[in-house]
Amino acid sequence: MSRKITRRDFIKSSVVGGIAVGTGLGHSHLAYGQATNLRFSTWHVPVSREVKTVWEPMLEELKKKSKGRITSTMYAGGALGKGPEHFDIVAKGLSDMGYFTATWTPGRFPLTDVLSLAAWVDGKDIATDIGNAMYKRVLNQEFPGVKMVELNGCIQAFMWTKKPVRTLEDVKGLKIRSPGGHQTHYIKSLGAEPIFMPLGDVYMAMETGTIDGIVTCPPLILSFKLYEVTKHAVVTTFGCVSEGVIMNQESWKKTPDDLKPVVEDVCHNPFHTTGGLTREVYKTMLNEITDKKVELYNLPSKEAERWYDRFRDVTRKWVSDLEGKGLKAKEVVRMYNEECEKRGVKVAAFPPEWK
Repeated sequence: MSRKITRRDFIKSSVVGGIAVGTGLGHSHLAYGQATNLRFSTWHVPVSREVKTVWEPMLEELKKKSKGRITSTMYAGGALGKGPEHFDIVAKGLSDMGYFTATWTPGRFPLTDVLSLAAWVDGKDIATDIGNAMYKRVLNQEFPGVKMVELNGCIQAFMWTKKPVRTLEDVKGLKIRSPGGHQTHYIKSLGAEPIFMPLGDVYMAMETGTIDGIVTCPPLILSFKLYEVTKHAVVTTFGCVSEGVIMNQESWKKTPDDLKPVVEDVCHNPFHTTGGLTREVYKTMLNEITDKKVELYNLPSKEAERWYDRFRDVTRKWVSDLEGKGLKAKEVVRMYNEECEKRGVKVAAFPPEWK
């Protein structure tokens, strides 16, 4: 007998329990010279746009390009562990390949946080081009022991609130859920209180008034149905988080040599490969959100500059702190700005005197 799925059921099954989908459990490790079953893990919920338009199509493309030699099993949501655990899930071999968020493990990948500076990135395809370039230039030093498949920042995050926000003064005192990293400091710099909680808890926290808003990107507003509890958004970039696809080192070594180029070709920029979460899709998502009766408010340029002045101070302090630990953070920020400018992306949090 079928029944209507409630919001509570959706959150429970998608975030806490997780789900495994694919062709079966298959081999526990990739075996040289044989057909292989690739275990892929992601914290994205099973019904999310990321899973449906990026990860599932990417894995299908691997199967197609390998002529059926690479099959897959996907573990989405909380099937193998919580969001911050996803790097170790792959590194320790619970899955062969997976999507992780570096920002959720503070201090572990310090320079990689450069990818989450406030910048106007409106497509994951562009974010991945930038991230891959930065990995090649400098960030590779932060990921020993795993095969980096692709590295990216995220689509720009907005501030989504229950009540309208128009100025800095409106933000003061609000409790805002942060994804971590620079966003926590951006929220503080505006006079609000950053709150970190799992995305699956945000709906209820908004509904009960525990928090007043959230800083996140548009896809997650749709995936977690947050448009039902947040009806206002300030369209001003907070950046987002640093993420990527990695592969277990042993799994990569055991991948047949003739299949390694297939994996790299298909997965080096999965958003290009699949057409998921590109600039074109981004525009569609914003239309979907406004169709849900959410107001998107664009800050006037003078007001936006008030916000960005504070974000630039966050950048200056972050760089100062890391350079105090012997890391060449200012040089890395300059590299990031260069890679963004090559692709027509403006870094709102870049101090102009560093150019």
